Amino acid sequence: MTIEAETSTGAAAAGTRPPAVLQVLPRLVTGGVERGTVEVAAALVAGGWKAVVASEGGPMVRELERAGALHVELPLASKNPVTMRRNVERLAQLIRRERIDIIHARSRAPAWSALAAARRTHCHFVTTFHNAYGDETWLKRRYNAVMAQGERVIAISRFVAEHVMRVYGVPEERLRIIERGVDFGRFDPERVSAERVIRVAREWQLPDGLQVVMLPGRLTRWKGQLVLVDAMARLERRDLRCVLVGTGDGRYRQQLLETIARKGLGGLFQVIEDCRDIPAAYMLADVVVSASTRPEGFGRIIAEAQAMGRPVVATDHGGAREIVLDGETGWLVPPGDPDALAQAIAGALALSPAERLALAQRAIAHMRAHFTTRAMTDRTLAVYEEILFPAAAAEGHAAA
Repeated sequence: MTIEAETSTGAAAAGTRPPAVLQVLPRLVTGGVERGTVEVAAALVAGGWKAVVASEGGPMVRELERAGALHVELPLASKNPVTMRRNVERLAQLIRRERIDIIHARSRAPAWSALAAARRTHCHFVTTFHNAYGDETWLKRRYNAVMAQGERVIAISRFVAEHVMRVYGVPEERLRIIERGVDFGRFDPERVSAERVIRVAREWQLPDGLQVVMLPGRLTRWKGQLVLVDAMARLERRDLRCVLVGTGDGRYRQQLLETIARKGLGGLFQVIEDCRDIPAAYMLADVVVSASTRPEGFGRIIAEAQAMGRPVVATDHGGAREIVLDGETGWLVPPGDPDALAQAIAGALALSPAERLALAQRAIAHMRAHFTTRAMTDRTLAVYEEILFPAAAAEGHAAA
């Protein structure tokens, strides 16, 4: 260990300077990983810690900096071996310069560079598994395995945790389950004005009096937009509007539009690529659908929709099983089953006003009890504390 690294970690443990955490991820674009990174950084600053984030940048950098965190632009999205090797030294220099105590890797490509930099500087290393990454080949398992190398490995759901233990052999004593949280400062139906909802409805040119089925999510095949198209064809209703919210693969988007036209559903569907007010958009929805054909690690869309009191229909796998109370706060259906999806959507649309209100109350209460941003950030900072201050953490566990 270098003298500088010893001084850095020792000073933080002794309390002579604020402890410092560096989070690394590819980019700061809109998404669950990015949102969690910014939220943890803000919580670190609020708690008197030093928060640093390294990425290739993106629209959320401004939000990060408003929270008082430092952003350093590095080419961490690259999977080029030469760039990744160069990133080791870049991160090592950053660790030394900013006197970082913990480097927290949130994605695989930057994690390889971060692990090497952590070893070089004797910095603590933490990872977060955001999904059960594909492990079909030895090469993929090897690439993913870096995420199992943390002193603490965070999984965003029980589903992901079970995968990490089974496939990568991470023992329970190193594993921590910390579900993503919903920011109730944003996703609260009481805070969304009628003017905001009307503005979105006008931007989308939604006809008055039609019920709205919404599927937010990146336009990619595994998100299940084509399954929803098949489900709506089976419903044989034209008094609805189906809104697909998201951007993505242009070729898939074209295929999606061609399928909609071929099935005679052109007047039923519309694709919205840019939604600047997703809480207001949720308020327009009579049912929010997540039709993913592959298991998702958590399911941010259905979490946010339930926080807004919307009926949700999600596929019965992955993290959705832990978020949706089937038959109470929403419905779970088999993946890739348009008949079951159509039936569940029909049930959601048929709710009476009293039934809809009761479901909304149950969903909001469930989310507020189990899936808040505050709980997520508190538990993440607790992981950092148990690494840097193990004696204090042990005393706290004993007292509890």
